[in-house]
Amino acid sequence: MATTTPPTAILGTLVDFTSRENWDKFFALRGTGDSFEWYAEWPNLRAPLLDLLGDRGAAAGAAQEILVPACGSSVLSEKLYDAGFCRVTNVDFSRVVVADMLRRHARARPEMRWRVMDMTDMQFADGSFDVILDKGGLDALMEPEAGTKLGIKYLNEVKRVMKSGGKFVCLTLAESHVLALLLSEFRFGWDMSIQAIASESSEKSAFQTFMVVMVKGKMGVAQTIKSSLDQSAEYCNMRQANAVIRALGNENIIRESYSSSVDVLLSLRDLQLGAIGDLKVIVPGRRRQFILGEQETSLYCYKAILLDAKKQTETFVYHCGVFIVPKARALEWLFCSSEGQWHVVESARAARLIMVFLDSRHANIDMDIIKDLSPLVKDLEPGNPEEEAPIPFMMAGDGVKQRHTLQEVTSEITGPMVVEDVVYENADGDQGSMSEKMFRRLIFGRSSGLVQSEALLIRDPPSDEVDKKNKSAAATSKKRRNHKRGSKNSLRIDHKFLGSSYHSSIISGLSLVASSLSAAASSGEKVSITVVGLGAGCFPMFLRGCLPFVDIEVVELDPLVAELAKKYFGFSMDEQLKVHLGDGIKFIEDSVAANQSVNGSTRNAFKILILDVDSSDLSSGLSCPPENFVEDPFLLIAKEFLLEGGLFVINLVSRSTSVRETVVSRLKAVFEHLYSLQLEEDINEVLFASPSGRYLEINDISAGASKLQDLLKIPVDVESDIQKLQKLQ
Repeated sequence: MATTTPPTAILGTLVDFTSRENWDKFFALRGTGDSFEWYAEWPNLRAPLLDLLGDRGAAAGAAQEILVPACGSSVLSEKLYDAGFCRVTNVDFSRVVVADMLRRHARARPEMRWRVMDMTDMQFADGSFDVILDKGGLDALMEPEAGTKLGIKYLNEVKRVMKSGGKFVCLTLAESHVLALLLSEFRFGWDMSIQAIASESSEKSAFQTFMVVMVKGKMGVAQTIKSSLDQSAEYCNMRQANAVIRALGNENIIRESYSSSVDVLLSLRDLQLGAIGDLKVIVPGRRRQFILGEQETSLYCYKAILLDAKKQTETFVYHCGVFIVPKARALEWLFCSSEGQWHVVESARAARLIMVFLDSRHANIDMDIIKDLSPLVKDLEPGNPEEEAPIPFMMAGDGVKQRHTLQEVTSEITGPMVVEDVVYENADGDQGSMSEKMFRRLIFGRSSGLVQSEALLIRDPPSDEVDKKNKSAAATSKKRRNHKRGSKNSLRIDHKFLGSSYHSSIISGLSLVASSLSAAASSGEKVSITVVGLGAGCFPMFLRGCLPFVDIEVVELDPLVAELAKKYFGFSMDEQLKVHLGDGIKFIEDSVAANQSVNGSTRNAFKILILDVDSSDLSSGLSCPPENFVEDPFLLIAKEFLLEGGLFVINLVSRSTSVRETVVSRLKAVFEHLYSLQLEEDINEVLFASPSGRYLEINDISAGASKLQDLLKIPVDVESDIQKLQKLQ
């Protein structure tokens, strides 16, 4: 007889649902000869399952090979056997439960098989089963704390051991993280349907069970998911069903976009799942853009293009090759146009070429990048990789024509840092130009040569042009000055230049509060801007020159970074621009505490808070900002810091879609308004959040852009940036 509610002491053994030892203990404590159902018992499953499998008795069912992974002590298999489906193979990694089930069924059901086996690493040949019937197995693997690794490994095995045209039937509670994995892993080349398992209205469970069916179809096609959930109110928990309906609606929008447009930017996982067909086969002329890199498997993500040579000949030198393009050369015709890219494919003499574009975070093309890319491109290799030669890495020059290192230093906080002057190839579009631009860069070594800041160097005008009125008196002093300064000392930082496009986007996003900025400028009131993260100081220096009516406070954790900013990048402080050395989160917390003690009129001051700080821990999937800056405790503090309005700005760099979605979800929960400005050339995304609409240009952002343009003392292409601004909430 099935037991539906196990004793608390027994359930307490299952702290970790992925642990073999815990399950052995669980089944040992339950004893032998008993069955256990977590959810969806046979009377409710019988009709939909037999309808799916074909309720025609032994003659029809005998030929179907059915696999039940993570079978446990459920009666599901024996009920299928008794209904005429005798070719059932049950697997579980608990020896205790397999031994018990074998004893119970060996004589009564001799054709049914039982195996001790890990369902994430099954010892079956490819294409062994017509039907794979999962009842809670995937749910058990997908504990939120464990992530998706085991779930993906299991689903890969499901696809491997399933016959062509076979069915994967997943009985699940369809929690959001489980459903998200199923929807993405079976997005391409599968016909997918979902229905609720009925129960009597008097016994509606708080845990509604759903049956998700995946049937292998045409590779590369993203089919719309079929669902009858909106007609299930009479017999299922509609609170859960409505959440699933919303998820399916969002997924179908995604699938329709894949089907209707060739310009959708795919992920590496999309390609592995068959979004553009079989990767093992060369398709002449195939060209697709995608993001190369996944959380927990790579340091970075890279924009990339897969190109299969238009003409397949026997003269190829390589079956597959990788061509790396540094950021400094990404806009050259040869690399940014499809025509130029086909020229590169032809020159490389590769049947398939993976063109990888580096961004502003990579100072040089080094072995760290090669090591990072090597495992990623392996899955993109056509044919049988074991029989092919290793994939060669080719590269354009790093774009640096001249390099002069000014200082190398190691900080206990930031690690190795380099300050260098560089001249890029074709910086002015003319390789022979005498006026080639020189840039000064601050590089963080902890992240494979992260270019943290880049500034433009300009020359001071000759001294005889500065003071033409005193030519006779200047001759002697000029010689002294030139002798003392030398040619290199005539270079200085141009603080009217922004080296990072995301900094321009941050300023353009201030269009959201342009009316408040304009009112402050007219009244003589000061607007407070707090920037967490100094870097080389180029951004706050630009802000000071661009918006002279703002007071800027910068918080920097590393004193050595501040020293380098002053020594090499012309950073200076005054009454308008101050630097505080210390932890950014503590500074904001202390500011909030101080605000709480002042009167109301002072507390209503308009504020802007900007996070422009990178993370030293890339394992979280966040490159910028550090993870604790986008967790609920700090977001709530940031909201209080802004008081009744203002703007919270985040430079977000994440190589993980799920991490990005988590950050956005948290911001939506805390802030009333949220906007996004996605940069086309970089991975950076700038997020703008506000606790209220008090200071926002909600109705006419274009008008706000015009107002901001009038306020700026240094030109910024606000109109172009603001067109990319999207409202998220």
